[in-house]
Amino acid sequence: MKSWLLHAVTFAVAAGLIGFTGLALPKTLLAAQNDGHPRITVQIYNYSPASPEIMARAEREAGLILGAAGLQPVWLECPVTTFSEAPKQCQQPQQATDLRLRILPASIQNKFQDSVFGFAVHPALASVYYDYAERRAKVDDAGFELPVILGGVMAHELGHLLLGSDGHSGSGIMQPRWDPNQVRLLLMGTLQFTPEQTKRMSVAAQARTEQERNNLSSTAVSPQN
Repeated sequence: MKSWLLHAVTFAVAAGLIGFTGLALPKTLLAAQNDGHPRITVQIYNYSPASPEIMARAEREAGLILGAAGLQPVWLECPVTTFSEAPKQCQQPQQATDLRLRILPASIQNKFQDSVFGFAVHPALASVYYDYAERRAKVDDAGFELPVILGGVMAHELGHLLLGSDGHSGSGIMQPRWDPNQVRLLLMGTLQFTPEQTKRMSVAAQARTEQERNNLSSTAVSPQN
């Protein structure tokens, strides 16, 4: 428990120091979208008891919500134990269009806390609490709800990375607390980002894409000797 907690605190502080313009730019996921929908890569670090099956279903749920908002999420599983066996992109410096998402087993107290779901450190690190989704599912005595709720929470916190610190709203998926009605809407697939939030996230994602292109262009030109 102490090891992941230390990693969590260290990672959060480090991410908080990352400047948007200082992010390195990827060479593998170019952001030229033919359909006009910006692509974001979500690197997932699972410290929770969530099984691969639960995570796959949660990613699908989060993907549907983000997709309805006009985004193309690409999920990348990054192991939290053996770093040398991680996919190459997990080992590289964080990219302009990369978002990092940690699944933590339980709530930790820190200054970044923004909701019962988890917290986000703009512009690139989000954390969600597995125990919140598990407790919500147990309220209805319905285990099948767990990955759906977890996926909704993942979309919520990733939304903060594109919407900024003022991302909460009085309706939709960015409400800071969910009662049984919000969970019901989530299970029905109707708890979504608002139209205004969708526009803001699209602008933010496109800005990251443009930043990526600019940096790729500048690094592609070799200095003349």
